[in-house]
Amino acid sequence: MSTRVAIIGAGPSGLAQLRAFQSAKQKGAEIPEIVCFEKQSDWGGLWNYSWRTGMDENGESAHGSMYRYLWSNGPKEGLEFADYSFEDHFDHPIASYPPRAVLYDYIIGRVEKANIRNLIRFNSPVRRVTYDEASEKFSIIVEDHEKGTEYTEEFDYVIVSSGHFSTPNAPHYPGFDTFNGRILHAHDFRDALEFKGKDLLLIGTSYSAEDIGSQCWKYGCKSITVSHRTAPMGYDWPDNWKEVPLLTKVEKNTCTFNDGTQKKVDAIILCTGYLHYFPFMEEKLKLRTNNRLYPVNLYNGVVWVDNPKCMYLGMQDQWFTFNMFDAQAWYVRDVIMGRLDLPSKAKMFADIDQWRADEDAQSDDYGAIKFQGNYIDHLIRLTDYPTFDIQGSCEAFYQWKKHKKKGIMTFRNHGYTSVMTGTVAPPHHTSWVEALDDSLESYLQTGPDVQD
Repeated sequence: MSTRVAIIGAGPSGLAQLRAFQSAKQKGAEIPEIVCFEKQSDWGGLWNYSWRTGMDENGESAHGSMYRYLWSNGPKEGLEFADYSFEDHFDHPIASYPPRAVLYDYIIGRVEKANIRNLIRFNSPVRRVTYDEASEKFSIIVEDHEKGTEYTEEFDYVIVSSGHFSTPNAPHYPGFDTFNGRILHAHDFRDALEFKGKDLLLIGTSYSAEDIGSQCWKYGCKSITVSHRTAPMGYDWPDNWKEVPLLTKVEKNTCTFNDGTQKKVDAIILCTGYLHYFPFMEEKLKLRTNNRLYPVNLYNGVVWVDNPKCMYLGMQDQWFTFNMFDAQAWYVRDVIMGRLDLPSKAKMFADIDQWRADEDAQSDDYGAIKFQGNYIDHLIRLTDYPTFDIQGSCEAFYQWKKHKKKGIMTFRNHGYTSVMTGTVAPPHHTSWVEALDDSLESYLQTGPDVQD
């Protein structure tokens, strides 16, 4: 085939796309020429941990938001690959909430087996993507940091898989400029031990606020205050944890909230989410959306309606992750390879409107989980991606939510059933609160002198 396909980003969604094409080739199909551009020096996206913040070694904005001691905050049974189970990778069952190093090992294990690393150009940030109507080609300007050069190549399709958890949404509050402590966004948080013995203010009620606060509590911070705009998270927090209304101002180290209460703190962490930000895409190709389960202008959640040769992977707000990226990648592959036809633009927009109306009709998190499960099931039915018990995965999420409500610092001690293997996850050898070493060796107890 003379068709050329560019994939931007070699994180979980980009790797899913590479795996999708490799799967078709493995089954005897002729696939397009694939080039994946990755600005980091290694694959894995956000799961490729780096100590760097601000700028990376090439002067690029640091992509990663990953921090030390991160453990999965959702059950692995909800994200498991249908074609590569955790038991396939580790040769035995593991607990339901692995730390980062274990999940990274799992993600990379599948693509190493697929032998697709040679399709990725590392240290190669994409500077500009444009589309020419006359030639029906995309021009991509890329910088090669290894050679110190810039070049342009043409492609028939572009798949944007650079994610949307790397550009911080960082609001300003009165007094930030004179605060006598450290202010940082969750994107730049790296080590909870930095805040041992400190009084912390976290702004926001997202998963990052919940988890970063829990990490700092686990590693010995003095107190945690969480400021919310609309409603508190409402979990049964430890005694040194307090939820308060929105921050109104900061004077030196004293924070004042809109109920008049005050708190002196040593550091402020903005857990205020991220922006969908694609400065390298020309305006007519650029996705602009808030964080929701069904973004705007993407047919079946991935195809850019105004130019269906442009696709975006993983742009949804996420309950499911890895297996959803797979479902999208297999669908995109089959559209590109001509196995699936696209309807008219009017029908695509009507379909998007229906999905978004269905999303808006969900009244709680349980409905949202089921909605995203139905979306994944819809995509899987269109391709040869291995089907699995999506309702069973939803059930793991439902149990997870109940366990969090019952004990926010103990929910990771529970185990769930894999819908891929039918195996119930065993308990981890150490409770999450006591497991201070998050290394692969400690988790799997494979090192000669492993201690928690």
